[in-house]
Amino acid sequence: MDYEFTPPVGKISEITGKCISLIGNDIDTDRIIPARFLKCVNFDSLGKSVFADDRKTLRGVHPFDLKENQDSSILIVNSNFGCGSSREHAPQALIRWGIRAIIGESFAEIFYSNCIAIGIPCFTLPKKSIQNIQKYNHNKSLFLEIDLKNSSAKSKDLNFNLEIKESTKKMFLSGEWDATATLLENSSLVDRKLKELPYIKF
Repeated sequence: MDYEFTPPVGKISEITGKCISLIGNDIDTDRIIPARFLKCVNFDSLGKSVFADDRKTLRGVHPFDLKENQDSSILIVNSNFGCGSSREHAPQALIRWGIRAIIGESFAEIFYSNCIAIGIPCFTLPKKSIQNIQKYNHNKSLFLEIDLKNSSAKSKDLNFNLEIKESTKKMFLSGEWDATATLLENSSLVDRKLKELPYIKF
């Protein structure tokens, strides 16, 4: 798979893409990106190493290695996904592989926050709904259209409501999740504040 990365920026209201299912509870950040890969100077190379140990163990049949799952961008997971250490490298590895949204039963809190910070919305659904989606996705390719404004997702055969924190939804719809873009948009306010500070001389 080509791991060329284009980061999301600004407002995010829709996400469309093919789904990839990863079955299992309590999949922690050490499994998402093993500790030996944290020595990198930047995150650029992490995409190819996502789930490195699990993929090595499964010898080509891990979901992230299957040919039919390449170019997937919506990850379907079970409960407590992203638990363990707080390493920000985990969502960075996922987004560089190509993941743009995650739908699961539940997420570890810090992992959830780290995803928001780089533009990956995380949605929740009841256990039975997730299992039904994973079963469907196992039998045939699932392409979803996610509408953040209405917290919904649909495909050719499926149509369901997603759960997402209202504050998180507002951040994506307004673009406030993107701290750099927000700062640049308000550069005039930054300049004005700098001029007001008595200890900064121009």
